[in-house]
Formats: sequence, structure tokens, C-alpha cells
Amino acid sequence: MNYWLPILAVLLSFLFVLVAKPKHRENFKLLLAFSGAFLLALTLFELFPKAYQNDDPKTMGVFVMLGILLQIFLEFFSKGAEHGHVHLDVEKTGFPWLLFISLSIHSLLEGFPIEGNATILYDILIHKIPIAIILSIFFLNSKIKLFNAIFFVVLFSLMTPLGYYIAAHYVIDPAFSANIIAVAIGVFLHIS
Repeated sequence: MNYWLPILAVLLSFLFVLVAKPKHRENFKLLLAFSGAFLLALTLFELFPKAYQNDDPKTMGVFVMLGILLQIFLEFFSKGAEHGHVHLDVEKTGFPWLLFISLSIHSLLEGFPIEGNATILYDILIHKIPIAIILSIFFLNSKIKLFNAIFFVVLFSLMTPLGYYIAAHYVIDPAFSANIIAVAIGVFLHIS
């Protein structure tokens, strides 16, 4: 699977915002709605069958619920950035560490279910592009230094490939992999 696609999607989205300079993220609400619907369809038709084929349905249900709760917890820190709602103080100039950690965990989990499945990869790209555009608009309209914004976007772009890499090379137990995918399903369900 191509590790570069999620990285390129985020970086090209940032470059688009840097060059085109759109001021309002409201213009991207339709793209966000499409991305959420696409993510929901992928979750229902690709990920649920994959997660439930090998393990106990009750166990998978618990992990799906843990994923939903994890996403609610992450949104407490990210202020809804995964949905395209960035409600942070634009006057602050420091690096938004809580937003970064929250989105990094979210993006890392996005990478786990890819496992060589191009459909899941493309759906995650469709999900990441509007989020990257909205985050980029926020950063470039805020008082955060350009270097910090670029640093954030580059690190953010690396998280999904890192999640895929960890799942492909370090997760040995199939039951553990299924549990992580169930947590990712919960995250995706909450977002979509």
C-alpha cells in the first residue's frame, strides 16, 4: 500500500490553502458532509464485516463502544476538529499541543484498518482532505507562526501511515488487530 498518499493528501491540501487563501471554512461543509457519508458507508460495508468475521460479536461491540467513547474524549481536546469544527483561540501564538495529540491519536487509529485495502485508504483520503483544508485555513488565519503550522501539518500527515505501518509490521495477534479495528470503527461511527 502506498504510504505516501495520506501524506500527499494533507500536504497538498495545506499547499492549496496557502496558495488559494480561502478565508472561510464554511465553503467546505458540503465536502465534509460527503466525506462523512462516505466514511459511514465504508464503516458499515467494509469494516464491520471485517471486524465481526473472526471474533465474538459481544467483544467487538464493546470495542466499538470504546472507540466511540475514545472519540468523545479526543474531541474534548480537539474541540471537534475531526468534524471540521475548529473552535480554538485564533489569538494564541503557541503550538496547539492538545489539538495535535488528539488528532494524532485519531489519525493513528485511521491507519490501522487499511491493511492493504485500497478502498479504505481512498476513503480515509477523502476524509483527510477536507479536515486538512479546514485546519490549514484555521492555522493560516490565526496568529500561529507559519513554521509551527507547517510543523503541525507535516506531523499530522505522518500519523495515518504510521498507524498502517504499525498494524502491518508489529501487530502479530489477529485478535488484537480485530480489537483495534473495532475501536477505529467506533471512532469512524462517531465522526460520520
